[in-house]
Amino acid sequence: MLSKKQTTELKTQLDNRLLKLRDEIKHELQSLDNHEYNEAAGQVHDIGDNSLVDFLTDINLAAIDRHIQEVKNIEAALLKMSEGDYGRCSDCDAPIKHQRLEVQPTATRCIKCQAEHEKSHLN
Repeated sequence: MLSKKQTTELKTQLDNRLLKLRDEIKHELQSLDNHEYNEAAGQVHDIGDNSLVDFLTDINLAAIDRHIQEVKNIEAALLKMSEGDYGRCSDCDAPIKHQRLEVQPTATRCIKCQAEHEKSHLN
């Protein structure tokens, strides 16, 4: 079981990462609206140029999607903290070791269950 101090430290880590992610998402959304992309798209002369503009846009959208998923995971972890359920494996209900949570504070499974999950979902 996590101590109050450990939980507080992990909450601070999650809160800080959440703020950073929100800034990154804002920056990436602004870069999508950046005139460089708009100018490049307006100057497209062939299929190759058009593909490059599409590729750059897709890269930014993929990064935003990853960040949004991480925000959701952090918010879920913070909700579990507020409900007193943080740090318990979603599969076996065993406590997740503090060392694992320090590395991955949004972890929802203990190491054993995570390994089983990854093995069963390889396909």
